Amino acid sequence: MTDEVGATTILLVGALLVRLAVTGAYERYVRAGMGAWLLVAGILLVLLGLYGVVRALRGTVTDDSHEHHEHEHHRPERAGWLLLIPVVALLLVAPPALGSFGVDRNTVVAVSSGGRTFASLSSSEPVPMTLLEYDERAADHNGASFGTVRVQLTGFVARAADGDGFRLARYQIQCCAADAVAAVARVVGASGDLPARDQWMTVTGTYHGSPGGIPELLTSIVSPIPPPRDPYE
Repeated sequence: MTDEVGATTILLVGALLVRLAVTGAYERYVRAGMGAWLLVAGILLVLLGLYGVVRALRGTVTDDSHEHHEHEHHRPERAGWLLLIPVVALLLVAPPALGSFGVDRNTVVAVSSGGRTFASLSSSEPVPMTLLEYDERAADHNGASFGTVRVQLTGFVARAADGDGFRLARYQIQCCAADAVAAVARVVGASGDLPARDQWMTVTGTYHGSPGGIPELLTSIVSPIPPPRDPYE
């Protein structure tokens, strides 16, 4: 790889980080709140890349005595420029956040009973709740803390047809999408056509047991929503 290719690669990677941080698209891949660090890193890489490009251009040999040497290394240099294609593609089109494709193929949150005991819910209004908490409450004394209180879950459709309903999921991450695991619940009792995979939904209903180890929600309200800016819990 020539100096020009290496410096240009650093420049484009820096520009990619700046773009992700400024547009907020970085939240598809890492924890919300890391944007400032990515922006600083991107700016530093852009400056380093610009310095490298200028230095490489100034040091380019143009005299006839090196023509034969440059001709022999023409093909390796061309191959080096091809390495920039993936970086340019990411700069132009950012990949989407994790979706339904990975739910059945990656690790899913496994919650077992015997953990901490949740306080019983008591509310006349639906209680907003993460899918992870829903799964944890379902595992705690067979969902005793739910009672008959309605809860409200938000996630994407991981499996459009799953028995009498569909699966709702949302990923949990510690640092970035590479360590993501999904919390899953089965939504039953919804009327009308089944939703499409990856459609984001907010569903309201009551706990309906955990047949097959997957907590169910007997829903009364199903509302499609736009994808949230931060897709992770």
